Amino acid sequence: AVSLKSDRSKGEPPVFSPEPGPAAQLNCCNLSSHCCGPLASVLSSSSLTHLDLSENDLQDSGVELLCSGLKSALCRLDKLRLSGCLVSQRGGAALASALSSASSHLRELDLSFNHPGPSIVLNRSKPCVTVVSLDHTDLTLDPDTVNGFLWLSGDRRTVNSVREEQHHPLSSERFEWPQILSCSPLTGRCYWEVQWSGGIVDVAVSYRGVQRRGERRECEFGMDHQSWSLRVSLTGFSVCHNKHETVLSSSTTSAQPSRSLSSGRVGVLLDSDSLSFFDVSSGNPVLLHTYEVTFTEPVFAGFCLWNPGTSVTLVDATQRHQGEPIDTTSDP
Repeated sequence: AVSLKSDRSKGEPPVFSPEPGPAAQLNCCNLSSHCCGPLASVLSSSSLTHLDLSENDLQDSGVELLCSGLKSALCRLDKLRLSGCLVSQRGGAALASALSSASSHLRELDLSFNHPGPSIVLNRSKPCVTVVSLDHTDLTLDPDTVNGFLWLSGDRRTVNSVREEQHHPLSSERFEWPQILSCSPLTGRCYWEVQWSGGIVDVAVSYRGVQRRGERRECEFGMDHQSWSLRVSLTGFSVCHNKHETVLSSSTTSAQPSRSLSSGRVGVLLDSDSLSFFDVSSGNPVLLHTYEVTFTEPVFAGFCLWNPGTSVTLVDATQRHQGEPIDTTSDP
């Protein structure tokens, strides 16, 4: 195993020490790329066989450092979990190189909820290695909840905000404000992406019982304890839950602050104890915000389109960025 010691209040870097035992659980430990150098040294000098680093902000630079340890002839690691670690194509190429190393003992690599690109398949020379890729959740939108000033496409994957009221059948589930929910509840681990354009859009996760009618601030996603929302607009991003709104700084939200925010793509990662929003407009994921929350019942994807001419489309798994993960459990 591995023990972690760090005094963040003094700005001290973490110290990893080998301990007896074959496994180390370091998931959700707020680790960054700077932690991977010391971790690589541990991999090169311990009997560790299982390592879980999921839900840490390691990024490509951290994965590259980690790969130096994976290539060591002394590394005995058999299972490595990097789920939700913001790995993109550069990190995928480094992992592919480490997997092809003659000294590698790795047999299981979890890269779900990342964008490691095709190199993890093209350069892999050991068919016995199982690489777990992203499990993309395909959603459709519920016509019984769509507001009268929203137009829903025939495939129920695109919704547009319009000026003329649509003639929807009467439904007790319908929103009074320009909002809509997904058809099916979301359980377990789920990931989906949304293409948006135009004005202000709220990308939300909500319990079914969220308020449908009343004053705007009573029904709006993020304004009660039953929903969590990410707002995208021309000026940037903000998140809101139970009336507590946080404006996200440009340094946090985009590696390209000059990029136009009149359109883009957002990824949503839902787990049993967390909800994360990503900006995936450039093809590489940028973590916007994570809520640590234990959901007590199934939740639904929700959207609010505040301005006429605004559009939201649920991205089909086959239409996602070219540099995204590929399932490598089949024969190469």
